[in-house]
Amino acid sequence: MGGTMEPKRLVFEQLARVAKALGQAGRLELLEALSQGERGVDELAHITGLSIANTSHHLQTLRESGFVTSRKSGVQVYYRLTGDEVIVLLAALRSMGERHMAEIGQIVREHFPSEDADAPISHKELLPLLRGGKATVVDVRPEREYLAGHVKGALSIPLEQLARRLTSLPKGREIVAYCRGPYCLLAFEAVRELRRHGFRARRLHDGFPEWKAHRLPFSSGPA
Repeated sequence: MGGTMEPKRLVFEQLARVAKALGQAGRLELLEALSQGERGVDELAHITGLSIANTSHHLQTLRESGFVTSRKSGVQVYYRLTGDEVIVLLAALRSMGERHMAEIGQIVREHFPSEDADAPISHKELLPLLRGGKATVVDVRPEREYLAGHVKGALSIPLEQLARRLTSLPKGREIVAYCRGPYCLLAFEAVRELRRHGFRARRLHDGFPEWKAHRLPFSSGPA
């Protein structure tokens, strides 16, 4: 019995090592940033507010555990996720936390806009609307992230440009805004702005990374 159990124990030890790599909030933030596309160490440090040294250390841990891979260009090192399964794992972790940890639910209720809580649209609901031409999808992330990958057919309107581009949006069609993920406030703010100007608007519950991870239609580059 002991001999047959040993390989399983060895596998579990390696899985525990993988799980341990996620046991730091800064690393989760780095993975979220990388889910939008490849980035350099300096940019990742700026996004997360970590020092460059700490960012490099966390990225090394994530690379050793199979979450990210890297390439070097000159003196800069660029990182990207090893695959969409990382996004799926993060979504599962988030879902489990929201369901079973009261602290997370309280944070979400206190810090995320409550008026939109019952309105988000899921990717399963959005897909037939897109195919039927019944919704206009707006990507409110920075243009660079849009170019790296976006919902197929989505318009790139970064949040800071939304107010001056409202006239380009059809008033008779529902507008669905999305950004980086369910905890990204850009889509919340976009929906609020659209509704204030008379549009029927909702936000996509997840962001582009989750859309892509579910193998739904997406594109990269300009629209």
